[in-house]
Amino acid sequence: LQSEQKNVQNVYLDVTDEKIDVYHERGKQPDKNKFLSISLKPSDSILIAPMEFSKNSLDIDITAILLKYRPSVDGLEGQLTTDFNVALYTGWRHDNYKIKRKTDPLGNSYYKISDWGYDFGFLAGPGSTLISPFTTQNQRTDEYSAMIIQTGIAGFIEASFASFGIGIGIDYLMNSDSDVWIYKNKPWLGFIVGIAIN
Repeated sequence: LQSEQKNVQNVYLDVTDEKIDVYHERGKQPDKNKFLSISLKPSDSILIAPMEFSKNSLDIDITAILLKYRPSVDGLEGQLTTDFNVALYTGWRHDNYKIKRKTDPLGNSYYKISDWGYDFGFLAGPGSTLISPFTTQNQRTDEYSAMIIQTGIAGFIEASFASFGIGIGIDYLMNSDSDVWIYKNKPWLGFIVGIAIN
């Protein structure tokens, strides 16, 4: 909890639709008696100063790499792909919750909660990529979708329903054409969407 006076302390929050009860935290356990209760309903009473809560946590997501850009290789043009790619993401997440006083048209005061977060971490998972004359410099004349294993790092901006981020990674082709694949050990840049599972 950070108050308007910039004082910072560890607290435990009991959050419901109607109020937020705040407890001091000692030894990673909340005190039995709350020291502050924030009503989320409109009220004509004088409310306390704006506050900000922050939380650090482990984030585990299922991610989909919607767009993947592969830079130019050996004089060939860069390639933007939308192949099927999913991954398991694990990272360290930081959330911020700001509580500010607002006034409705009837003159009643209420609290407005705004939240956002960010995190950074690692991802790995399966996917597919197109093998073609272009991606093998004409070493293969046919076209087919091959399985890959992708690994990388990513950073996300967090919303309440999903997370959106940018990742950098490397793909490993899981068949014998990996030796002629032009993107072997070459990095890609991707746009990623994640859904939390923890």
